[in-house]
Amino acid sequence: MASTTTTTTTTTTTTGEPGVLAHARYGKDKVRVFRVVREPGTPSVHRVVEYNVTALLEGAIDTSYTQADNSVVVATDSIKNITYYLAKTSPHILDPTRFALHLGTHLVARYAHISKAFVTVEQLRWARIPADSSATGEHTHAFWRDGDEKKVVRVEVDAGAGAGAGAGAGRDKLVARVEAGLRDLLVLKTTGSAFEGFVRDEYTTLGEVDDRIFSTSVDLTYRFAPVAIKAPTDAKKLEFGAANVAGADETGTVWDNERVGALARTITLDVFAHDESASVQATLYKMAQRLLAEDKHVASVSYALPNKHYIPVDMRYIGVDNLTPAAAEVFVPVDAPSGLISATISRA
Repeated sequence: MASTTTTTTTTTTTTGEPGVLAHARYGKDKVRVFRVVREPGTPSVHRVVEYNVTALLEGAIDTSYTQADNSVVVATDSIKNITYYLAKTSPHILDPTRFALHLGTHLVARYAHISKAFVTVEQLRWARIPADSSATGEHTHAFWRDGDEKKVVRVEVDAGAGAGAGAGAGRDKLVARVEAGLRDLLVLKTTGSAFEGFVRDEYTTLGEVDDRIFSTSVDLTYRFAPVAIKAPTDAKKLEFGAANVAGADETGTVWDNERVGALARTITLDVFAHDESASVQATLYKMAQRLLAEDKHVASVSYALPNKHYIPVDMRYIGVDNLTPAAAEVFVPVDAPSGLISATISRA
């Protein structure tokens, strides 16, 4: 398994050295997890999840860099093993946000010198195969890969003032910062999109169109306001549930992120399909505003929407009109170069 170390806010120096350790973070990257869950009472019915997990740590680890002191290092192999152990034992394994919160909270609560844990969970799509060609039911244990779209959750668990203060000191005052979303959601519509009235000068070759194909690969991230976390109180710091997360009983919160994610995806698809788009920018803005309107717990919404161009083939050489929007039917897909439109819309 690969390990990750990045440097970007501590300041540690050794006398006579020209540089200072400004920031340190390390951990385990690309921990691949596939979990089978057998339904209680009906063990022949299986549920599955597949995750790619990254778990990184910050804290009182400076001396591992500056003095070759490994006594402060939780080995990246141990971080991997903890990830697999919780994948086996956590009651939240089927929910990537809750699992990420459980993992991050355990890492910070277990190791007194660790102040922050950063957990990213990327979920791949698996869907049930129908039971048979005529049945409406689904197979109990057979699945198919349902496209390239991925669900992504990023969690930061911060021990704050409790960091490095000794086991248990201040560790009841954890804070979680959660962002989630999706990427590689490929969408396309064949009409209902225009692009007109843009700047024209000596560099402009693009023609204005009042009807065109609109396609993009959606990259969506929405962020929640920080949420208070109660550290586990058991000896091994493993017990974790709704009682540990502030506001867990409310809908639309961090603890309810599976529903929020489904809502964000539905809004994205609905606005994309039905908006008479004046530009990618304008459609993006409507998507984000609607999610903010429908979930009060979402603090900001970011989209990155690269253009997937479909260029009408010029058939004038043979006397055929394939360029007029109403007559354009044969296109060449072009993925590079492409426009890239992005924005973040924050709650007022």
